[in-house]
Amino acid sequence: MSAGADALACELLAEELPGAAAWEARAAAALTDGWRFADLHALPLPGDGARLRLTLERRGRLLVLDCRQPGSWFPSMLPHAPAAQWDEREAHDLHGIHFAGHEPLRPLIHHPPELSDWTTPVRGRDVHQVAVGPIHAGVIESGHFRFHVVGERILHLDLRLGYKHRGLERAAEGQTPAQALAFVQRACGACAVANAVAFAHALESANGLWPAPELRRARTLLAELERVYNHLGDVAAICAGVGLAAGTAAFAALKERVHRLNARLAGHRFLFGAVALGESRLAIGPLAAREAAGELREIREELARAWRQLRFSHSAQDRFSGTGVLSRADAERLGAVGPAARASGVALDVRSHSPRLAYGGFQAAAPEKADGDVAARLDVRGTELEASFALLAELLARPLQPCAAEPVSGHGGAAVGVGRVESPRGATVCVLALDEGRVARLRLRTGSYANWPALVHLVAGELLPDFPLINKSFELCYACADR
Repeated sequence: MSAGADALACELLAEELPGAAAWEARAAAALTDGWRFADLHALPLPGDGARLRLTLERRGRLLVLDCRQPGSWFPSMLPHAPAAQWDEREAHDLHGIHFAGHEPLRPLIHHPPELSDWTTPVRGRDVHQVAVGPIHAGVIESGHFRFHVVGERILHLDLRLGYKHRGLERAAEGQTPAQALAFVQRACGACAVANAVAFAHALESANGLWPAPELRRARTLLAELERVYNHLGDVAAICAGVGLAAGTAAFAALKERVHRLNARLAGHRFLFGAVALGESRLAIGPLAAREAAGELREIREELARAWRQLRFSHSAQDRFSGTGVLSRADAERLGAVGPAARASGVALDVRSHSPRLAYGGFQAAAPEKADGDVAARLDVRGTELEASFALLAELLARPLQPCAAEPVSGHGGAAVGVGRVESPRGATVCVLALDEGRVARLRLRTGSYANWPALVHLVAGELLPDFPLINKSFELCYACADR
């Protein structure tokens, strides 16, 4: 058996359970055994019935647990996996599924007009509310933050997203995979590569395809270019959160240089259209590879200078330290991912177990102090930028040619495929169900979607004027919740 066949055989396990009780018991046992929650979504069924699909992950392996039954009641996963909170709320809003034990089951996608229908009652002396959004001063998506405060101290935050719910997953149903790819990569402009690669992995897994080495290299190159420009933009935003205009300008200028490099290498500043299904069309000749590597070296050197200045800006560092703390226990309980989780000491990174990409021997970044505050989230990005620049230098050490995925002998195809990719904000999961070669169901759960509940939780007890800084240290995407 080939290496691709070996990897394909063990990357995905799928089980269908005969009822909700058996489904809950199997999931609880797996979670107790070290599996980690990755996704939960509903599938519509004709007539009277409902179906749920739960995806768990452990060291790169995936376990998909299906359950269908009459009626619309299922046991809640929250006692076993609190990270499923948003997934259950979304399944209720979009498919009418009820979860026994999830109380109150507040709306996520639906927007009832009464505050009491979606906010948490907070009562006490001098408690008042501060409403921010959904329309903001910047050029960003819509989001409503309703703070319950006493003075400047935040007691609780109610968040409402989904103002522009676009129905991309539903629109992809019935389409060919090539047509559905357009919906996937446009779910979020800043994570077009991560979303598209996750979708490609899910499709190729279902179709019994394994990426050739050159295909793995091309996709890893695109993913790391996307990570670098996102991290640079995030650092610029953190500087803006404390009014450090010089830092904002310096890191934003470096981000712009990466965007221009993206356009030269792949034809688009945000790398749209750079990922293909079952193949790579990316061609980088010897001269272009040398020039790109040289440009990245210069950006890396300028980054080092800007980083030193940021390090020695004591007024900024004082604002970062101890602000917006996400504890390790809360990060694990709420299913935080990406730099936010690693800054809290949860050393999980999909790149450590990504045989479909060129990350051999990769280890998750660890900050100097995993304090879970803004300073730690900033340090994680600095460490990851260094790793990404080093990796990009290796990937551009030789030309890159178009290539294709290879069929794995003995694989007859599967109805479901799952792809996981480490986006700049954390693990992105794509679950794809096929029916006669067309998309029957598409689920895209991004790193931003996973991290929003953790951000909402940690701001309790923080000062209201610190929220913009805390928010920028996560720099989560609104569009990922509006897909």
